[in-house]
This record gives sequence, C-alpha cells and structure tokens, in this order.
Amino acid sequence: MSLTSWRRMETVFSAAFSLCFLVTTGVHGDSLTVLQSPEFVSFQKGDWPVSGEKIPDLVALTMGFSVQEDLSWPGLQAGPLFQRPRANVLVVVRGVDSLALPQSVASYPLDNPVPFNLDSVAETVHSLFAEDTPVVLQLAPSEERLYMLGKANAVFEDLPVTLQQIRARLSQDGSVLQSLPLNSLSRNAEADLLFLSEVQVLHDITALLQRHRHLAKDHSPDLYSLELSGLEELSRLYGQDSPQYRDATAILASVLQKFGEDVYGLYGNSAVVEVVTVKTFEAPLTRKSRSILESKQISNPGSPYNLAYKYNFHYAVVFNIVLWLMIALALAVIVVGYNLWNMDPGYDSIIYRMTNQKIRMD
Repeated sequence: MSLTSWRRMETVFSAAFSLCFLVTTGVHGDSLTVLQSPEFVSFQKGDWPVSGEKIPDLVALTMGFSVQEDLSWPGLQAGPLFQRPRANVLVVVRGVDSLALPQSVASYPLDNPVPFNLDSVAETVHSLFAEDTPVVLQLAPSEERLYMLGKANAVFEDLPVTLQQIRARLSQDGSVLQSLPLNSLSRNAEADLLFLSEVQVLHDITALLQRHRHLAKDHSPDLYSLELSGLEELSRLYGQDSPQYRDATAILASVLQKFGEDVYGLYGNSAVVEVVTVKTFEAPLTRKSRSILESKQISNPGSPYNLAYKYNFHYAVVFNIVLWLMIALALAVIVVGYNLWNMDPGYDSIIYRMTNQKIRMD
C-alpha cells in the first residue's frame, strides 16, 4: 500500500474518532424549538446553532428590545419597527435533548448549554411598562423558585408554587390526573409527582389567562420563563430506557404543544413560544428567589434593591414637547434679538419717534 493511501486511511480514522469523541463528550443534540410565532417575527429554517448564553438576547430581540451586543445569528430576521409580540413564553426542559413536537415553526441546535435566566429582559419590561400591567413570571417548580414583577401579580397569587401546594392541587377537581393517560407513571412516587406537578403548572397558567383575558389584550408585553426538570429526575431514577421516562416524554411533548397553541390563541396570534431542551447544563445555576410579597418592594424606587427610577411610559412624549418648545423659544429669541439689533430708532420705534418730535417742538 502506498504512502498516500495510508495517509488517506489515517485521515478517515481520525475524523471518525473525532466524531465519536464529540458524541460521547456532551454534544447530545440540545435544541431550541420555536413552537409559535407571529408572522412579523421571522424565524428562518436552518441548522444554525445558537449559544445558550445568547438565549436572553434572542428573547429580547423578539420582543423588540435592544441588546448590548449585536446578535450575529441568521435564524432571526429583522421585522417591522412598530410591531412586536404581546408575549414571549420560554420553556426550558431539562433531562432530554429533544422532544417529538408535531408542529413547530423552526428548530435549531443549541451550543454551549450554560445556565441562563431572563432577569435582564424582565427588568426591561418592568422599567418600560411599570405604569401598566405587564405579566413577568419566572417559575421553576422543582426548586420552588418564583420571580414576579409588575402589577399583574395579584392574578397569579393563587398559582401553586411549592411542591406541597402543587400536590394538593393534583388532588383537587380539574387536575391533570383526571385527563392524562399516566400509563406507567405512579401517583405515589416522588419523581412522578414532580413531573406531574410541572404539567399541572402549565395547565393552571393557561387557565388563569383564560379567566383574566384583559392581561393578554393590553399594550404592555408579557414575559414567561418556566424551567421544568421533572424529566431529569425520572431519567436519574428510572433511566432513559424505562417506560416511565418514555411515557413522560410523550406526555410532555403533547402538553407543550397544546400549551403553546393555547397561549398563542389567548394573545391573539401575537405571542412567541420557545422550548429549550437540554440534557444537562454545564454548570449549576444559583439565583436568589423572591416571593410574591416582595413584588411591592421591587416596584418601589426607594427599595433596597438598588433599582433604577420608575420609567414613565409618557416620557418620550413629554421629552419631545419640552425639546421642540425650547427650540421654538430659542429661535424666537434669536429672531427678536436680530430685529432689535438692526432696528432704526427714528423710523421703527414709536417711542423714539415721539421723542424726536418733542425735541424739535422745544
């Protein structure tokens, strides 16, 4: 065999080894799937990877907000300047790299699956629309983590947050246990109840929005960020080849599809619904949780959280009125000063004209 043939075989084996190494060291096919999107938010279909740390910037751009660094990603095209969606719903599913979602707008591979949150987007919504009723809800049932802002918190006060509350909700009328085919899932196992509680939270959010439709019809955008880790617990306890894990994956895919359709319809086909599936994050995420009672202090500019001053929605209108009024007054002063400087007192001023006549008479 010639030296050229050996080199070719060496190149082929090297490429195959590199591919196997990538598969076994963390490239699990994590993805970002866009379930629903209005026509003016244009997602292009393709295999362009998006980094996990850029997800908050992507959400901000879909809502029409500016970001500090330009997102050089061809999957999202620039849309109309005066149109933006009424809501953005981001669901993070841990413990699975992909879900069999029957209908979606587009799907992209997820690179660098680092932990992220939407705190920056939430603060932007709250600062720009503090006087209105934006819904800003970030919830992780598995960690009993809740983060809410805005005046619409009273609507979600009845939303079960802790695992004890959610388990009590599962035993009430209208729970998902009465409508879902549990199959191999058990009502008594801790991991199974955690998964079912997350499904119950999705159901309760749409139910609350249906009872309070005025929240979806105002001009202030809403933000939802939900983190589900029930599949991760099932995978750790039973394994990915277990019937419990397969049944839970099928149930969650069906529930997420219906959840996206319901939210999209409640907001008048003007909502973006994304699903991020990640097998596992590369680093743990720690953040301070806040209860519903702390939302009043967050809205107070004198709170100890070092927040910026409350932004008034009419700031742009008042600014333009003051600006152009100052420009008009400045131009008026310039014109009057110019005319006074070039005025002839003997002919243009009646005071000097009468004074001259009086002097001549004397």
